Amino acid sequence: MTANGAEEESGSLYDVLVLGAGPGGENVADRARAAGLSAAVVESELAGGECSYWACMPSKALLRPVTARADAGHTWGLRRDRSLPLDVQDVFAHRDEEASHWQDDGQVEWLASAGIDLVRGHGRLSGPRRVTVTQEDGTVRRLSARQAVVVVTGSRAVVPDLPGVADARPWTSREATSASRVPDRLVVVGGGVVGVEMATAWAGLGSRVTLLARGSGLLPRMEPFAGELVADALRAAGADVRVGASVTEVARARPDGPVTVRTDAGQEVEADEVLFATGRAPRTEDLGLETVGLEPGAWLTVDDTLRVTDVADGWLYAVGDVNHRALLTHQGKYQARIAGAAIAARAQGAVTADAWGAHSATADHHAVPQVVFTDPEVTAVGLTADEAERAGRRVRAVDYDMANVAAAGLTRDDYAGRGRLVVDVEREVVVGATFVGSGLAELLHSATIAVVGEIPLSRLWHAVPSYPTLSEVWLRLLETYRDS
Repeated sequence: MTANGAEEESGSLYDVLVLGAGPGGENVADRARAAGLSAAVVESELAGGECSYWACMPSKALLRPVTARADAGHTWGLRRDRSLPLDVQDVFAHRDEEASHWQDDGQVEWLASAGIDLVRGHGRLSGPRRVTVTQEDGTVRRLSARQAVVVVTGSRAVVPDLPGVADARPWTSREATSASRVPDRLVVVGGGVVGVEMATAWAGLGSRVTLLARGSGLLPRMEPFAGELVADALRAAGADVRVGASVTEVARARPDGPVTVRTDAGQEVEADEVLFATGRAPRTEDLGLETVGLEPGAWLTVDDTLRVTDVADGWLYAVGDVNHRALLTHQGKYQARIAGAAIAARAQGAVTADAWGAHSATADHHAVPQVVFTDPEVTAVGLTADEAERAGRRVRAVDYDMANVAAAGLTRDDYAGRGRLVVDVEREVVVGATFVGSGLAELLHSATIAVVGEIPLSRLWHAVPSYPTLSEVWLRLLETYRDS
């Protein structure tokens, strides 16, 4: 509505309406346009989404100098500079550039070049195939979709409701990736991916980091040795890593004063800032889900074509974090490509939902790849050994010490890492792989191809790794499986 409360009556009709202009939203709209459908995306913040401005890009810009220095400090001819301080302002300047200085002009230009309309404002469902957008000036715009509405609004960081937390003004992942001052002391609460990455980054930038994690270790959803190796490296970098205790209270007596964090184990830690990296929640609380029979604030359940299962007539889709299948940018983009193809195929009455087909997000179940950009890097795809066993598969876990690969000795003088293949012994195919060590992120895609392609071990024998590269671990793992 306008400033005087009057509504704008003009509406717009598209084949596909997308709520959220992050990477997933951009990709699903692009796939729809490529199939000849008209598309518009609705965005209340910056086109480009969380990944571009507060997650993937700025976090990796902070991490890369830290891990590069660690590698250099353990490389012959450079080891004398092991403690060389980083030019923090240069790091921040590069981070700002990678985050486009929190301006979305480039993304807006790309949307226009792809023939996708961008509608600024807060979009809400207002019934089947209908979206109402309240724009910044209060004007209301009504949109309708012929084929589909796709919810791609992502997720937000969860800060637990603890005594004193509001007054403590804690960091979330957004503040941790965009801050331009290095706190002398930083408490990181949470031992998952965000927690360990930000502990690595800020310790490398000069903070005295205390990492508090519940449970028995870090990176609890990955193979246990991954979290153990990362914890060892964080401690070696000067971080205080504590596991097995939960935060019960946070206190900041004055706005410019220190923050005190207390745990159920009786521990008390004082710091300048506290970061909560304790999980995500779907950004679905104010999307009008109730107008189509869904619960506001809930994760959206979808089938493998990304269609929301609890909505009649199959017009509502959910892509990316909101469907809770795999909270990773690259996986959301994958889902977007599948959803866009499925929407276009349904418009022609030709959709097929066969596993590994063009309209089925099968990888969400079998082959989700992930890199944790710590020192050492952690890479994984498919099932862990424990997940495979709980799924009723008969598997063998085959391990190899990465330090024994010839290239490790050429990479750095303290190389520590481990590789694991999880092998389905009945079919003799790889169903999961984890590699931990310096410089292994680019090794992950070979594992992803092996898992997705269900390549028999007998054929993998003929995939010869170049010598001397870290990829030779593949040969060593196959030898270990054969000989044990």
